[in-house]
Amino acid sequence: MPKHFTIGELAQAAEVPTSTLRYYERIGLVRPAGRTAGNYRYYDEGALEQVQFIRSAQSIGFRLQDVQTLVELRDGSTAPCQEVQELIQERLADAAVCMKNLRRVQRVLQSSLEVCREAERSGRCEVLDSLTTKTSRRRKKKS
Repeated sequence: MPKHFTIGELAQAAEVPTSTLRYYERIGLVRPAGRTAGNYRYYDEGALEQVQFIRSAQSIGFRLQDVQTLVELRDGSTAPCQEVQELIQERLADAAVCMKNLRRVQRVLQSSLEVCREAERSGRCEVLDSLTTKTSRRRKKKS
């Protein structure tokens, strides 16, 4: 007899919150296998595999919209290699932009740390002064 899960049991087995499962169901990524006599949804092993697929795809950088596409490609009848490669290339481009932004943040933080250490002897934090000045300028521009 196939294993059936309540939403709580599925969430526990997949290590996700029930709210995540409800969201996946709302957007059509996961479907209940049926309903109990008390009208509660129940899920099967296929739903668990689906959630694990979704989480695996997300863990390597795919967005939920991408996952929907991947599910359609996986369940289709043709070899979807070209489409999957295009999605991977898009996510690689996104990752490159994120890495560039993170490197900039790292440089700014490193510079701020050096300024802070140099100014520490004066008893005044130049980083806080700098941030306060930038905040004041933004407020004046908006006025």
